[in-house]
Amino acid sequence: MSVLGDLPPERFLADYWQQQPLLVRGALADFVSPIDGDELAGLALEQEVESRLVTTGDMARPWQLRLGPFAADDFMQLADRDWTLLVQAVDLWCPKLANLYDRFDFLPRWRTDDIMASYAAPGGSVGPHFDQYDVFLVQIEGHRRWQIGAKCDASTPLLSGTELQIIDNFQPVEEWLLGPGDLLYLPPGVGHWGVAEDACMTFSIGFRSPLLADMLADLAVELSAQGFDRHYRDPALVPAFGKNQIDPVFVQHAKRQLLELLDNDALIADWFARYMTAPKYPDLLETLHESRLASYMGRDYCNGEPLDLGQGEVRDSDNHAK
Repeated sequence: MSVLGDLPPERFLADYWQQQPLLVRGALADFVSPIDGDELAGLALEQEVESRLVTTGDMARPWQLRLGPFAADDFMQLADRDWTLLVQAVDLWCPKLANLYDRFDFLPRWRTDDIMASYAAPGGSVGPHFDQYDVFLVQIEGHRRWQIGAKCDASTPLLSGTELQIIDNFQPVEEWLLGPGDLLYLPPGVGHWGVAEDACMTFSIGFRSPLLADMLADLAVELSAQGFDRHYRDPALVPAFGKNQIDPVFVQHAKRQLLELLDNDALIADWFARYMTAPKYPDLLETLHESRLASYMGRDYCNGEPLDLGQGEVRDSDNHAK
């Protein structure tokens, strides 16, 4: 079964991709996760793994953020509710999880960024927020309620008193409860707020969306490295032309020279391919391999047992972690 259900990929790309949300019930009903919440917490103990712990606060201290790596005692001291553990790039540490990308073969593989996993206790949330990238949210275990808001941008008011980018006075326009196997696609800029109804785990398949300013900065470094040494030149001048101010002629001439520098399809194609496929954690690639993963997943974290988050069994009744 396609992750898009009965929706043809062509229609999804034409009508939904980077335009509007899409909910697909049972999109991955047959998917069995290769990692559970306790193993996810085990990964969060490691120095090399990027992890975060978000606690839902109150009006005085809303949404507290802590960065990993964590210690086993950090998890033992957690309350029974209102917290979320997030671990980035789990597909690097659990290669079997990377097979999930095959379900999204209607999109270019090089556009993907990573698979983030979040495990939440009941009431756990990272607050109403928006991202500037496309994401597929796959409910693996338990249930999470999603409220969807309007399009947001840099002018959207944010809540003060927290390190997180929380939308102030969030107003939902739609609401969905996702269970195991359900999928929610969100385009860039759409406000959303997910709250765990019970102990649950969600995978977020994110797609790269770098800042254009960062792309230009990287391209400038590339041009310099390849020896492009063309200098700025003036347009045709006349005496006292623009003596005390910059005439628009100079601005247009500078723009023309820059555009001529970029008018090199071979150079742009080579740079773009390397830029968009650069590994997220390049320093890890030389040391990451399956045997190292096994040492993480099988390690005794707490009294000879896998690290226990204390939330009990969250798999569905047919014993499949979807």
